[in-house]
Amino acid sequence: MLSEKRIHRIKCQGYSGYSTTEISALAFGNRFAFILCAVLLCIGVALANIPILLTLMGLSFLAIVLSYHPFDYIYNNVLRGPLNKPRLPHRSPQLKFACSIAIGWIAVHIYFFYNGQMLAGYISGGTMLIVPMLASSIDFCIPSTIYNYLFKIKIE
Repeated sequence: MLSEKRIHRIKCQGYSGYSTTEISALAFGNRFAFILCAVLLCIGVALANIPILLTLMGLSFLAIVLSYHPFDYIYNNVLRGPLNKPRLPHRSPQLKFACSIAIGWIAVHIYFFYNGQMLAGYISGGTMLIVPMLASSIDFCIPSTIYNYLFKIKIE
């Protein structure tokens, strides 16, 4: 069972209609996409690899237009059964908002790397890496918090 603080952080990501037990069961599945995106971002930025960053942008776009993040399909259809975990629900508006911010921010890294501004690309990418690292380690999603503030969503 997760701590109250972590449960609250996951509720802030749009899972407010779930019980504490349900959220605890969904926690790893919810972090799965953040973990994989953080790995791709780290590799893309470390190597200043524009194709990897473009792939990550595409995955973020698909996460906005599809009901699930592309990595949620892997979790739901491949990992969930062996892990004996519940199916992840559709992605919330908060998490789609996070992916929309990611698209713009990744475009900035690509711009810097494409134009040979390597230090700026590394700083921008390293700064962005903090966001999925917080979400995948302590369940704190900065864009979800921003979304809830902007749209005045109260979390129970």
